[in-house]
This record gives sequence, structure tokens and C-alpha cells, in this order.
Amino acid sequence: MNNTVDLKSPALYLNRELSLLAFFERVLAMAGREDIPLLERLRFLTICSTITDEFFEIRVAGVKERQKHGVFRPAFDGLGAVELIGEINTRVQAFVARQYALLNDSVLPALSEAGVRVLKRDQWAKGLKKWLRSYFREQVLPVLTPLSLDPAHPFPRILNKALNMFVALEGKDAFGRASSYAVLPVPRCLPRVILLPEDVAGGPDTFVLLSSVIHAHADEVFPGMRVTGCHQFRVTRNGDLFVDEEEVEDLLDALKGQLDGRRFSDAVRLEVARNCPAEHIEFLLEHFDLADADLYKVDGPVNLHRLVAVHDLVDRPELKFRPFAPAIRVGGGQDVFEVIARQDILLHHPFESFGPVVDLIRQGAEDPDVLAIKMTVYRTGSRSPVVEALLQAARAGKEVTAVIELRARFDEAANINLATRLQEAGAHVVYGVVGYKTHSKMLLIVRREGGRLRRYVHLGTGNYHSGTARAYTDFSYMTAREEVGADVHALFLQLTGLGRPEKLQVLLQSPFTLKDRLQELIDFEIGEARAGRKAHIMAKVNSLNEPTIMAALARASMAGVKVELVIRGVCCLRPGLPGVTHNIRIRSVLGRFLEHSRIYYFHGGGAEHLYLASADWMNRNLNRRVETCFPILDPLLKNQVILDGLQAYLNDSEGAWEMKADGSYVRVDPPKGEPRFSAQRDLLRRLS
Repeated sequence: MNNTVDLKSPALYLNRELSLLAFFERVLAMAGREDIPLLERLRFLTICSTITDEFFEIRVAGVKERQKHGVFRPAFDGLGAVELIGEINTRVQAFVARQYALLNDSVLPALSEAGVRVLKRDQWAKGLKKWLRSYFREQVLPVLTPLSLDPAHPFPRILNKALNMFVALEGKDAFGRASSYAVLPVPRCLPRVILLPEDVAGGPDTFVLLSSVIHAHADEVFPGMRVTGCHQFRVTRNGDLFVDEEEVEDLLDALKGQLDGRRFSDAVRLEVARNCPAEHIEFLLEHFDLADADLYKVDGPVNLHRLVAVHDLVDRPELKFRPFAPAIRVGGGQDVFEVIARQDILLHHPFESFGPVVDLIRQGAEDPDVLAIKMTVYRTGSRSPVVEALLQAARAGKEVTAVIELRARFDEAANINLATRLQEAGAHVVYGVVGYKTHSKMLLIVRREGGRLRRYVHLGTGNYHSGTARAYTDFSYMTAREEVGADVHALFLQLTGLGRPEKLQVLLQSPFTLKDRLQELIDFEIGEARAGRKAHIMAKVNSLNEPTIMAALARASMAGVKVELVIRGVCCLRPGLPGVTHNIRIRSVLGRFLEHSRIYYFHGGGAEHLYLASADWMNRNLNRRVETCFPILDPLLKNQVILDGLQAYLNDSEGAWEMKADGSYVRVDPPKGEPRFSAQRDLLRRLS
């Protein structure tokens, strides 16, 4: 091992924001793959729009806010605020240009050839123009509110990410007013994508955009005036909420007060139509206090996410991923408690159904022998069967405790509503620990059996959300092991009461034991490698940026430990640096489903320690959140996770990208003469 290497050197690490942008590039590449069905390529383009929005709302806004108040501190990569913002703008401008070029030059033309058309105004036939005029007058005009800009009408408050039209006018109105400009906010109740009747469009699956319809009929909104220009624009604002948890008396009420303000917080980005005149752009930039670098000109709708409606409305199976039915291994009339009492259950979503987890909670709500149900809630969805089961249990008089993380970003309103409903039903609702987000995924059911109490547990790598369980890869673990139940019980006591953390038997948790144990496991592998024995670390996480873990992995590499990491998104450790990280292999796998499971493997001198967790290897997860990490003790289940959750992805040659030392990614090719192998497709074939 080279003891002269400075493991704090910025040369070993990458910037978090720039690494996240590299992930966006890989998502965009999915939209460019011709082996993916056309409507799914369109959906990947819309995903690019959504993740870029959140990037500006949270990451860019955060950098600017810290820079503004003089509290920006370079991270381990050493980049300063000015340098970072400049690099972000350069990369995102290029990214957005490629995104719209792919839409206009590839995806939309290919969809048109396949019979799915999104018509521009110059493609409207005479009959269609007549129908759209009637549609505008009957469905759109009655809910529009044009807002002129003059001394009596200051610039209106513009909602975050809302579609607006900036209108240039000539002439005088009935009151003799001669305003040059007006803003036309487009209500969110109006569909942004309009499916045309077949007889009007001359065929099925034909659409027009609402923005085009409004543009074509803007003169009807300003009667007697001459419209000289009408252009879309959209403003992205700071989306983070700040609540001083130690000062407020009621976190729920404090967050309620913040939600409305988020819609009108500081602007961080302005998007406009590419053909918008420079003087109009300058006017908007000045009003929103933005610089030229914050401007993004687009050749199409300012919010590509809305085009997902085309994917959803078109019923063309050949243009979408093939439907599948998740395997149901437990349920179908079975007594879930009886099954779990016999053996541990491991489910791999979405290939295997999330239904057994819902069945466990439902049966717990209905079973007269169940005395208590305790659960952590981060995200569940607005119409969640899990929530309905909790409500049913509370109304039945069971002891129901819900630890609800109100600060789950962009789900705050839904979680506030859920907390209120559960409290009204008689459940105990707590909001976790001040200063630490509760990100654990835990369910504990206490049942009376033969005169004694038995605990049934569900632990997961993902949220209790039936929708994401069909779109994200995650593991669910259900067990009645006494030691696991005792540990989960102790964790709930921490979250709902007071006291020092008890020593857990098998589980690890953040912020107390998880990071220290990870370092111990890494150090053991280092010792094995130095002794000339086999040493191997494998992990699958969404992100890696925790400094001590990155340094420990670099030390392991220098000692000769084989380190294989599957990291979907942010990765701030450079692999392949000679003499330092040369034994570290990092890849990112993308596919039909969003990779979300967290798996940690350490060879351990042949003991093979395997853990599933709710935590990524990030600073926030290991130091500032309440996370759960649990071992898989059953040998058969352990082997299943190693093969299906790790090895399959390390062998993937279809959706895999290899990370290089400079932070770039290269798509993995299969060995010469062999077909591409997809881990997700193989799991679908074998499990669903």
C-alpha cells in the first residue's frame, strides 16, 4: 500500500452536481436508443425534463443561495461556487440542446411515421383549424385571465414551473390604454396535450399542444388589439423548504405555512421559446432578477414533461415496453402470518409483486389477534392501499403508530394530509427526530399467538408506495425472527420516545452504527488482502459521496481488495486511478425500471456478509438520517440477492455504463460474438 497518497486530495473526487448531470446524460441516451420502443423513448425524454427541473429547484438553487449569503464551502472536489455554476450552465445548455434535437429530429418524426402525430401550426388543415377555433372558444378562453402590464397592473406573480405566454401588443383598448406587453398565465386545469377526434384529424393518435392553440388564437384574448408577438416562457424557482425545527412548536403547521411560499420563491431559471425576441427576453430576465446564464432557449414546449400524456393516451402495445405481471409468491388467500412464521420471505420488486406487503398490513388490520401496528412512512402515494389498511386498523381500535416524515421532498403536502387523516382515525402520529429525516422503511406487527406475543416485520430498500413498486427495483424482506423483531421494536422506541440507543442484535442504523460498521467491514477486507487472502467488496447503491467511505474504499483498492460498485446516479469517487483506485470498478445500469435497491456485500473471509438497506452511501444517509440496514441470514435468500441483485448487474451489457477516471461514462459492450445481456430483462423472464 502506498502510504504517501493524500486521500483528501481533490484529485481523487468528483463534484456531486456535475456527477448528477452525468447521470442525466445517461438517461437522455436511453431516449436515443433505437432498440427501445418509440413511446418509451418519448417517456425518457420527459423524464429528462422532470429531473432537470428538480436539479434547478434543489441543487442549483442551493448553490446560489449559499453563494448569495457567503456561506458556500467547496466540497472534497475543491470546486468554488462561481466555477461550479459556470460548469453547470455550460453542461445543461448542451444537454437541453441535445434533448430538443432528439425530440424534433428523431423521436417525433419516427412517431409520425408510426402513426402517432403531434401537429405543429403549419400542419393544421382547414377543417382542423375550424375545430380548434371552437375548442379554444369553448374550452380554453373562458378560463384564461390575461394580465396587462401597466402602472395599474404590475407584473403578476408567476407560479413555479407554470406555463405562461408573454404577449406583445399594439393599439388601444376600450379605455384608451396602450400597454405594450401582457402576460397570459395558462391555468393548470387545462390539458397541455390535446387528443384530436379521429374524424377531425383524419386518423387516430393525433395531438396538438395547448400552447400552439393559444398562440394561434391570442388575438381573441385581446379584442381590438394587434398581437405582434406571443411566446411561451416558464420560470423555475427555489423548491427547498426551510424550517428551523428546533424553534417551531409544531412541525406540521410550520411546513403548511411554507408550502404556498415555495411556489413564489426566488427564480433560478428562465425558459423561453427560441424565437422569442431579445427585447422580450431582456424584460423577463430583468423582472426575475436573472442573468443571461440563467436563460434557456428551447425549440419546442417549455415543459417536455407534459408530453408524457402522448405516451399514456396512445394504446399501441408495439410502441411500448411489453406488459408483464409480477409474480405473486405469497398471498392469494394464504395466511401471510402463517407463511412468514415458517420462513423468511424475500421479494424482488417489480419482478415480484408488492401485493404480499399490502396483504400483510391488511391482514394485520383485520386480524383480531393483532394488537399493534407500527410503520415508518416516507412516501406512500395519494391513494395508497397501505394507508387505507392503517386507517382501518386504527378505526378498529388497534394500537397504530405512524412515523411520518413530513419533509419528504415534494411529498410534504401529501404527508401532511396523511398525518391528519391518521390522527383523526385514532392513530399515534409522530414526525421522527428533530434534525434527522426518518428514511427507514420499517413495519412492525405485534400479534398474540398461543398466550404470547410475536413480532412480524417488514423491512425494505424502497418506499411503501404501490406505484413505485411497479417502476423501481427494490427488495422486501419479511420475517418473524425474534432478534429482528426486537431490533425493530427498539428503533421505534427511539423514534417515538426518548432515551439512549440500545445495542441492536443484528440490525445497523444511521446515524449511530451503520457507518462505523461499514468501515469495520472494509478494514477487514483490507486485512485479508494484505495477508494474501481473497478480499472482495460489492455494493449496489443509488449514490456515493460520503467522504470517509470513499477514502476507505480507496485504501481498500490500494491494499489489493477487489471493489465492484453498481451506482445508478451520483458517484464522487474516481475509479481507475493508478496506484490508488485501480482495483475499483464502477458501473451504472439503466433500463426500463429505475434501479433503487441498496445492497452491501463483503467477502468476510468466507462468511459473506450481505446487507440490504434504505441508505445510500451518501453523507446525508449515513450521518443525518435515520436509516435501517439489515442482514440477510437465510443462506438461500442470501445467494439469491448476490446472484440477482449484484452479479446480474455486474454482468449487464445492455443498460450498463462503465465509469472512467475523469468522471465520464462509456456504454458497456458485450464480449465479442456474444449478445447483449440485460439484468432487468433476465429477471423479468425468470421471476415475473
